[in-house]
Amino acid sequence: MYLKICKFGGTSMAEKSSILKVKDIVRGDLSRRFVVVSAPGKRFSGDIKITDQLYSCFEQKQKTGSCKQVFEKIRQRYIEIVRELKVDIEIESYLDQVEREIDQSITPDFAASRGEYLCALIMSKVIGYEFVDAAEIIKFDAQGIFDAGKTYEAVKGRLSIEKGAIIPGFYGALPDGTIKTFTRGGSDFTGAIIAKGVMADLYENWTDVDGFMTADPRVVDNPRHIEVLSFEELRELSYMGASVLHPESTFPLNDTKIPINIKNTFNPSDKGTLILKNIDGYNQPIVTGIAGKAGFTSIFIRKAMMNSEIGFCRRVLSVLEEHWVSLEHMPTGIDSMCLIIPDDSLSCGKEFALMEAIRKEVNPDHIYISKSLSLIAVVGHGMTNQIGTSAKVFTALANANINVKMIDQGSSEMNIIIGVETSDANRAIQAIYNAYFG
Repeated sequence: MYLKICKFGGTSMAEKSSILKVKDIVRGDLSRRFVVVSAPGKRFSGDIKITDQLYSCFEQKQKTGSCKQVFEKIRQRYIEIVRELKVDIEIESYLDQVEREIDQSITPDFAASRGEYLCALIMSKVIGYEFVDAAEIIKFDAQGIFDAGKTYEAVKGRLSIEKGAIIPGFYGALPDGTIKTFTRGGSDFTGAIIAKGVMADLYENWTDVDGFMTADPRVVDNPRHIEVLSFEELRELSYMGASVLHPESTFPLNDTKIPINIKNTFNPSDKGTLILKNIDGYNQPIVTGIAGKAGFTSIFIRKAMMNSEIGFCRRVLSVLEEHWVSLEHMPTGIDSMCLIIPDDSLSCGKEFALMEAIRKEVNPDHIYISKSLSLIAVVGHGMTNQIGTSAKVFTALANANINVKMIDQGSSEMNIIIGVETSDANRAIQAIYNAYFG
């Protein structure tokens, strides 16, 4: 039997109309046997996601000893969903239990996970599939690291193709049963885990767009649709701001041949974007997509004869490690180097302590810091061994009168990373897009 795993995001779970669309999608194809769901998302601009409200519940509980005030809004949201769907479930008893357990919890993970938990309970009644708690099958070790071996063993033993199941995303359990969540967006990861665990033929990830676009539609008007992506291209584009799919969500499938299909709950007839481990044989454009990400700081270091000073780069990087600062890119010259660092790893004033530590460690001739940097990734397997790709990119930026502050290209030639002032980022993406797609 052909087997599909479906994951539906928060927009698909937001209200009665979208949930009924999910029901039609699942029940309309008998091969869709396992369904992973997120917590209800926003219903309209200005609405608050259930997961965000649950984090607020834990914060209130920490301050006052009770989450009751914030939880009341969550309670009413779920009661409304159940009432409108007319499903047979004692939702208030579940809500009472969740409220009590949040008040007793010692970490925010339990509170945050209850959005998916409650949603999966409701969806099991809507679709008529068995509810399987993710805590039963998604396992973490005592250090909070995902335990692949125990997880896949539990998935194989617990899930029955004949019955079908609804599984909450985003969380699992530590060895002692304590709830542990993945990072935000972790329901995508859960879906991929289930797909591998049951060796599915296809992993469908349902969202509110028709798949990946060649650029952000908020930046470029009517960008082209991407029909096929490789796992590597997906990682690059997702990490750099294309938020259709969590950038780590393909990891469970990296050693399999299970494809991912990004589909739109609100336009199910569209073929979406197919993501494959190997895209050989498919028509590959030179550039597959362009994505940008703001929020970076550069530290420029210059020292004469740096290239002949053994261990210079290692000593600079050791300073970052000692200060718990992550590194994004490190373009270098014969007498200079540039450290590109995410702003969120530099707390207030930390960059000055970092610069002083670098001065003490390597005694540079010159060091300065520059903020308001955005990185733009030009991604595509078609760029490999393609003459003139970089020239086309930088000609487009020059014609748009945009100054390039940093350039980095991986050895695979699959991507070019460009640093520009954040104020120029959108114009830069538009210029590169027009150069390749018109």
